[in-house]
Amino acid sequence: MKIGLIDVDGHSGFPNLALMKLAAYHKSIGDTVEWYTPWLSGHMDKVYMAKVFTFEPDYAFNVDADEIVKGGTGYGLFQDLEPEIDAIFPDYSIYPKFKSAIGFITRGCIRNCPWCVVPRKEGKIRPCSDWRSIKRDDSNELVFLDNNVLASDYGIAQMKGMIGQKIKIDFNQGMDARLVTPEIANIMAKLKWIRWVRFSCDTKQSIKPVAKAFQLLREAGVAPSSFWSYMLVQDVEEAKLRFTALRIMGVEVFAQPYRPYDGSEPPADQKAFARWVNGYFYKACSWEDYKYNPANY
Repeated sequence: MKIGLIDVDGHSGFPNLALMKLAAYHKSIGDTVEWYTPWLSGHMDKVYMAKVFTFEPDYAFNVDADEIVKGGTGYGLFQDLEPEIDAIFPDYSIYPKFKSAIGFITRGCIRNCPWCVVPRKEGKIRPCSDWRSIKRDDSNELVFLDNNVLASDYGIAQMKGMIGQKIKIDFNQGMDARLVTPEIANIMAKLKWIRWVRFSCDTKQSIKPVAKAFQLLREAGVAPSSFWSYMLVQDVEEAKLRFTALRIMGVEVFAQPYRPYDGSEPPADQKAFARWVNGYFYKACSWEDYKYNPANY
Protein backbone atom coordinates (compact mmCIF):
# COMPACT_ATOMS: atom_id res chain seq x y z
CA MET A 1 0.00 0.00 0.00
CA LYS A 2 1.02 3.59 -0.61
CA ILE A 3 0.59 5.61 2.59
CA GLY A 4 0.67 9.41 2.71
CA LEU A 5 1.11 11.64 5.75
CA ILE A 6 -0.02 15.24 6.24
CA ASP A 7 1.02 17.21 9.33
CA VAL A 8 -1.64 19.88 8.88
CA ASP A 9 -0.35 22.36 11.47
CA GLY A 10 3.20 21.13 11.76
CA HIS A 11 4.96 24.23 10.44
CA SER A 12 6.56 24.82 13.87
CA GLY A 13 8.85 21.87 13.25
CA PHE A 14 7.74 19.99 16.37
CA PRO A 15 6.98 16.40 15.34
CA ASN A 16 3.58 14.75 15.46
CA LEU A 17 3.92 11.63 17.58
CA ALA A 18 0.88 9.88 16.11
CA LEU A 19 2.18 10.31 12.55
CA MET A 20 5.60 8.95 13.54
CA LYS A 21 3.98 5.86 15.05
CA LEU A 22 1.74 5.36 12.01
CA ALA A 23 4.77 5.65 9.74
CA ALA A 24 6.67 3.07 11.80
CA TYR A 25 3.73 0.68 11.79
CA HIS A 26 3.08 0.85 8.06
CA LYS A 27 6.76 0.44 7.23
CA SER A 28 6.87 -2.60 9.53
CA ILE A 29 4.18 -4.34 7.44
CA GLY A 30 5.84 -3.52 4.13
CA ASP A 31 3.90 -0.42 3.07
CA THR A 32 5.60 2.58 1.49
CA VAL A 33 5.26 5.80 3.47
CA GLU A 34 5.90 9.39 2.39
CA TRP A 35 4.81 12.93 3.12
CA TYR A 36 1.87 13.67 0.86
CA THR A 37 2.63 16.40 -1.68
CA PRO A 38 -0.16 17.66 -3.98
CA TRP A 39 0.48 17.06 -7.67
CA LEU A 40 3.65 15.09 -6.92
CA SER A 41 2.68 12.15 -4.73
CA GLY A 42 0.08 10.77 -7.10
CA HIS A 43 -2.71 8.50 -6.00
CA MET A 44 -2.47 7.03 -2.49
CA ASP A 45 -4.17 4.06 -0.94
CA LYS A 46 -4.49 5.84 2.40
CA VAL A 47 -3.59 9.31 3.70
CA TYR A 48 -3.43 10.25 7.38
CA MET A 49 -4.08 13.90 8.25
CA ALA A 50 -3.14 15.04 11.78
CA LYS A 51 -4.17 18.40 13.22
CA VAL A 52 -3.35 19.52 16.78
CA PHE A 53 -4.80 23.03 17.02
CA THR A 54 -8.39 24.06 16.30
CA PHE A 55 -7.34 27.60 15.35
CA GLU A 56 -5.01 26.53 12.54
CA PRO A 57 -6.51 26.43 9.02
CA ASP A 58 -7.29 23.07 7.52
CA TYR A 59 -5.31 21.56 4.67
CA ALA A 60 -5.98 23.66 1.57
CA PHE A 61 -5.38 21.10 -1.19
CA ASN A 62 -7.25 18.20 -2.66
CA VAL A 63 -6.06 14.79 -1.44
CA ASP A 64 -6.02 11.99 -4.00
CA ALA A 65 -6.52 8.82 -1.96
CA ASP A 66 -8.87 5.86 -1.61
CA GLU A 67 -9.11 6.55 2.11
CA ILE A 68 -8.47 9.69 4.14
CA VAL A 69 -8.14 9.37 7.92
CA LYS A 70 -8.25 12.53 10.00
CA GLY A 71 -7.17 12.65 13.64
CA GLY A 72 -6.19 14.98 16.43
CA THR A 73 -7.64 17.57 18.74
CA GLY A 74 -7.65 20.12 15.94
CA TYR A 75 -10.35 18.09 14.21
CA GLY A 76 -12.24 17.52 17.45
CA LEU A 77 -11.31 13.85 17.28
CA PHE A 78 -10.13 12.24 20.49
CA GLN A 79 -9.77 8.67 19.29
CA ASP A 80 -6.67 6.75 20.33
CA LEU A 81 -4.36 4.88 18.01
CA GLU A 82 -4.90 1.16 17.90
CA PRO A 83 -2.96 -0.43 20.80
CA GLU A 84 -0.63 -2.24 18.39
CA ILE A 85 0.26 1.07 16.72
CA ASP A 86 0.40 3.12 19.91
CA ALA A 87 2.93 0.69 21.40
CA ILE A 88 5.34 0.89 18.47
CA PHE A 89 8.54 2.96 18.59
CA PRO A 90 8.13 6.16 16.52
CA ASP A 91 9.79 6.64 13.15
CA TYR A 92 11.93 9.73 13.74
CA SER A 93 13.33 9.60 10.21
CA ILE A 94 10.30 11.52 8.92
CA TYR A 95 11.40 14.52 11.03
CA PRO A 96 15.17 14.45 10.38
CA LYS A 97 15.84 17.89 11.89
CA PHE A 98 14.33 16.97 15.27
CA LYS A 99 16.94 15.33 17.48
CA SER A 100 15.14 14.68 20.79
CA ALA A 101 12.89 11.79 21.75
CA ILE A 102 9.27 12.56 22.61
CA GLY A 103 6.61 10.63 24.45
CA PHE A 104 4.38 10.30 27.49
CA ILE A 105 5.25 8.84 30.88
CA THR A 106 1.67 9.47 32.02
CA ARG A 107 -1.58 10.41 30.31
CA GLY A 108 -4.46 12.43 31.74
CA CYS A 109 -4.80 14.87 34.62
CA ILE A 110 -6.36 15.17 38.08
CA ARG A 111 -7.58 18.72 37.40
CA ASN A 112 -10.62 19.89 35.51
CA CYS A 113 -9.63 23.36 34.31
CA PRO A 114 -12.50 24.84 32.26
CA TRP A 115 -10.22 25.97 29.42
CA CYS A 116 -8.42 22.64 29.03
CA VAL A 117 -9.38 19.77 26.71
CA VAL A 118 -7.26 17.15 28.51
CA PRO A 119 -9.99 15.86 30.88
CA ARG A 120 -12.27 15.16 27.90
CA LYS A 121 -9.50 13.84 25.71
CA GLU A 122 -7.45 11.73 28.13
CA GLY A 123 -9.43 11.36 31.35
CA LYS A 124 -7.90 10.77 34.77
CA ILE A 125 -4.17 10.39 35.16
CA ARG A 126 -2.64 6.96 34.59
CA PRO A 127 0.76 5.41 33.77
CA CYS A 128 1.68 5.27 30.10
CA SER A 129 5.34 4.41 29.41
CA ASP A 130 8.71 3.82 31.00
CA TRP A 131 11.17 6.57 30.09
CA ARG A 132 13.63 3.97 28.78
CA SER A 133 11.13 2.89 26.13
CA ILE A 134 10.90 6.49 24.91
CA LYS A 135 14.62 7.23 24.67
CA ARG A 136 16.27 7.21 21.25
CA ASP A 137 19.58 5.41 20.78
CA ASP A 138 20.95 8.39 18.86
CA SER A 139 20.01 11.10 21.38
CA ASN A 140 20.32 11.82 25.09
CA GLU A 141 17.43 14.32 25.09
CA LEU A 142 13.87 13.39 26.06
CA VAL A 143 10.90 15.74 25.74
CA PHE A 144 7.90 14.54 27.72
CA LEU A 145 4.38 15.62 26.77
CA ASP A 146 2.72 14.73 30.09
CA ASN A 147 -0.01 17.07 31.25
CA ASN A 148 0.45 16.58 35.00
CA VAL A 149 3.30 14.19 35.76
CA LEU A 150 3.65 15.39 39.37
CA ALA A 151 0.11 14.14 40.14
CA SER A 152 1.19 10.55 39.54
CA ASP A 153 3.20 8.39 41.93
CA TYR A 154 4.28 6.45 38.85
CA GLY A 155 5.42 9.67 37.18
CA ILE A 156 7.44 10.73 40.20
CA ALA A 157 9.01 7.26 40.40
CA GLN A 158 9.99 7.60 36.74
CA MET A 159 11.61 10.96 37.46
CA LYS A 160 13.58 9.37 40.31
CA GLY A 161 14.70 6.66 37.89
CA MET A 162 16.19 9.28 35.56
CA ILE A 163 18.50 10.70 38.24
CA GLY A 164 22.14 10.02 37.42
CA GLN A 165 21.39 8.85 33.88
CA LYS A 166 23.19 10.32 30.88
CA ILE A 167 20.09 12.14 29.67
CA LYS A 168 18.59 15.62 29.61
CA ILE A 169 14.85 16.15 29.92
CA ASP A 170 12.03 18.61 29.38
CA PHE A 171 8.39 18.41 30.49
CA ASN A 172 7.12 20.79 27.87
CA GLN A 173 3.47 21.15 28.87
CA GLY A 174 4.07 22.98 32.15
CA MET A 175 3.97 21.22 35.50
CA ASP A 176 1.54 21.77 38.37
CA ALA A 177 3.21 24.05 40.94
CA ARG A 178 0.64 23.11 43.60
CA LEU A 179 2.16 19.63 43.78
CA VAL A 180 5.78 20.63 44.41
CA THR A 181 7.00 19.57 47.83
CA PRO A 182 10.55 19.75 49.23
CA GLU A 183 10.97 16.07 48.28
CA ILE A 184 9.85 16.65 44.69
CA ALA A 185 12.01 19.79 44.44
CA ASN A 186 15.02 17.72 45.48
CA ILE A 187 14.22 15.11 42.83
CA MET A 188 13.92 17.82 40.16
CA ALA A 189 17.20 19.41 41.28
CA LYS A 190 19.02 16.15 40.64
CA LEU A 191 17.75 15.86 37.07
CA LYS A 192 19.48 17.37 34.03
CA TRP A 193 17.17 19.72 32.14
CA ILE A 194 17.50 20.55 28.45
CA ARG A 195 16.85 24.22 29.20
CA TRP A 196 13.72 25.10 31.16
CA VAL A 197 11.87 23.91 34.26
CA ARG A 198 8.33 24.73 33.20
CA PHE A 199 5.20 25.50 35.21
CA SER A 200 1.86 27.09 34.42
CA CYS A 201 0.42 30.22 36.04
CA ASP A 202 -3.05 30.53 34.51
CA THR A 203 -4.99 32.33 37.27
CA LYS A 204 -4.06 34.83 39.98
CA GLN A 205 -4.63 32.04 42.51
CA SER A 206 -1.65 30.29 40.90
CA ILE A 207 0.83 33.03 41.80
CA LYS A 208 1.51 31.88 45.36
CA PRO A 209 1.91 28.16 44.47
CA VAL A 210 4.21 29.05 41.58
CA ALA A 211 6.28 31.33 43.80
CA LYS A 212 6.51 28.60 46.44
CA ALA A 213 7.51 25.97 43.86
CA PHE A 214 10.30 28.13 42.46
CA GLN A 215 11.47 28.96 45.99
CA LEU A 216 11.69 25.24 46.81
CA LEU A 217 13.55 24.57 43.56
CA ARG A 218 15.97 27.41 44.24
CA GLU A 219 16.64 26.06 47.73
CA ALA A 220 17.19 22.60 46.24
CA GLY A 221 19.81 23.96 43.86
CA VAL A 222 17.99 24.55 40.56
CA ALA A 223 19.37 27.63 38.80
CA PRO A 224 16.81 30.48 38.61
CA SER A 225 17.87 31.05 35.01
CA SER A 226 15.99 27.81 34.21
CA PHE A 227 12.63 29.02 35.57
CA TRP A 228 9.91 29.31 32.92
CA SER A 229 6.12 29.61 32.99
CA TYR A 230 3.18 29.44 30.62
CA MET A 231 0.54 32.07 31.27
CA LEU A 232 -3.01 31.88 29.93
CA VAL A 233 -4.40 35.27 28.91
CA GLN A 234 -8.12 35.95 29.35
CA ASP A 235 -8.69 39.10 31.40
CA VAL A 236 -5.75 41.21 30.26
CA GLU A 237 -5.39 43.32 33.39
CA GLU A 238 -5.42 40.19 35.55
CA ALA A 239 -2.83 38.64 33.21
CA LYS A 240 -0.66 41.72 33.62
CA LEU A 241 -0.75 41.19 37.39
CA ARG A 242 0.47 37.61 36.96
CA PHE A 243 3.11 38.62 34.44
CA THR A 244 4.47 41.29 36.77
CA ALA A 245 4.63 38.82 39.66
CA LEU A 246 6.41 36.22 37.55
CA ARG A 247 8.98 38.69 36.27
CA ILE A 248 9.70 39.85 39.83
CA MET A 249 10.44 36.19 40.59
CA GLY A 250 12.89 36.17 37.66
CA VAL A 251 10.77 33.75 35.64
CA GLU A 252 10.77 33.67 31.84
CA VAL A 253 7.15 33.92 30.66
CA PHE A 254 5.26 32.76 27.58
CA ALA A 255 1.77 34.26 27.25
CA GLN A 256 -0.98 32.31 25.48
CA PRO A 257 -4.24 34.06 24.52
CA TYR A 258 -7.25 31.93 25.40
CA ARG A 259 -8.56 30.21 22.30
CA PRO A 260 -12.02 28.66 22.64
CA TYR A 261 -12.24 25.07 21.50
CA ASP A 262 -14.50 26.14 18.63
CA GLY A 263 -11.42 27.70 17.02
CA SER A 264 -12.63 31.31 17.19
CA GLU A 265 -10.05 34.06 17.43
CA PRO A 266 -9.11 35.64 20.77
CA PRO A 267 -9.95 39.33 21.27
CA ALA A 268 -7.43 41.80 19.90
CA ASP A 269 -6.28 42.95 23.33
CA GLN A 270 -5.39 39.39 24.37
CA LYS A 271 -3.30 38.90 21.23
CA ALA A 272 -1.63 42.31 21.66
CA PHE A 273 -0.75 41.52 25.28
CA ALA A 274 0.78 38.19 24.25
CA ARG A 275 2.89 39.97 21.61
CA TRP A 276 4.00 42.51 24.23
CA VAL A 277 5.17 39.66 26.45
CA ASN A 278 6.50 37.12 23.95
CA GLY A 279 8.16 39.71 21.73
CA TYR A 280 9.96 41.22 24.75
CA PHE A 281 8.35 44.60 24.02
CA TYR A 282 7.82 44.89 27.78
CA LYS A 283 11.54 45.64 28.01
CA ALA A 284 11.12 48.72 25.83
CA CYS A 285 7.76 50.15 26.88
CA SER A 286 4.94 49.72 29.36
CA TRP A 287 1.79 47.76 28.52
CA GLU A 288 -0.16 51.03 28.73
CA ASP A 289 2.04 52.63 26.06
CA TYR A 290 1.92 49.51 23.91
CA LYS A 291 -1.84 48.96 24.05
CA TYR A 292 -2.70 52.52 23.04
CA ASN A 293 -0.56 52.37 19.90
CA PRO A 294 -2.83 51.36 16.96
CA ALA A 295 0.19 49.99 15.12
CA ASN A 296 0.31 47.09 17.61
CA TYR A 297 -3.08 45.69 16.57
